[in-house]
Amino acid sequence: MITVASLAPYLGGALALGGLAVVASRRRELLIRWCAWAVGVPLVTGAFWWGSPGAAAIAIAVGAIAAMEFGGLMHLGRPDRVVLAAAVAGVVLTAWLAPGQELRAVAIGALAVAAVPLLSGDADHGLHRLCTGLLGLAWLSVLAALVPLGASALALFVAVSIADITAYFAGQRLGGPRLSPLSPAKRWSGTLAGAAAGVGALAVLSALSWPMAVAAAVGGPAGDLLESMIKRGAQAKDAGSWLPGSGGLLDRIDSLLIALAVLLVLS
Repeated sequence: MITVASLAPYLGGALALGGLAVVASRRRELLIRWCAWAVGVPLVTGAFWWGSPGAAAIAIAVGAIAAMEFGGLMHLGRPDRVVLAAAVAGVVLTAWLAPGQELRAVAIGALAVAAVPLLSGDADHGLHRLCTGLLGLAWLSVLAALVPLGASALALFVAVSIADITAYFAGQRLGGPRLSPLSPAKRWSGTLAGAAAGVGALAVLSALSWPMAVAAAVGGPAGDLLESMIKRGAQAKDAGSWLPGSGGLLDRIDSLLIALAVLLVLS
């Protein structure tokens, strides 16, 4: 069984090797991004080491920030964003404190999200607010899976991150047909190379199973394309600007979200 303790040496080693590679590249933007990872990786690892309470705390914090970023992209007002963040937090808390009742929590959250435009009597933009809020709830509530999955979710995050990085550089080197009009910079060659790298990372971490492999190889790229579609619709390059070298938090977890959804379906 995979544990956080078994993952910690690999995470530390990857962070150290990444730091050496960044120094060798002498690229400032990569150094800034690595510094963000140097802070985030120990924080997330420590939270998962704490067990279910730590995973729930991370999921709630990430969900709240992502809900605010998503609401900003979709031009939702503060009440809509706050209720969406609270609804996602409610699903996460349910996964921790009342396992098996997550669908009921999602239903309650959906009613709360729908109530905001309904009670405000917004005839002009109410439908947009309702549909957008429900999409955000369905998309971000999958973070609740971090609680029961624990170390497996952490391993999946490592795999999709490695796959994403590999896909970016391999696509630039190998070229070939574009993956989708939603993301013109991405190539099929890079996506396939990234999938192989992600599956390889799972094998190294002793977390390889066919659901995990499909989640990393298929769910990861699909999640990236989904956020690209949302950002293109919003005419925005990034979901935020506060995370050094990465834009927003939603830009970093987009692949993980759909990968988690795929893993839940296959499991």
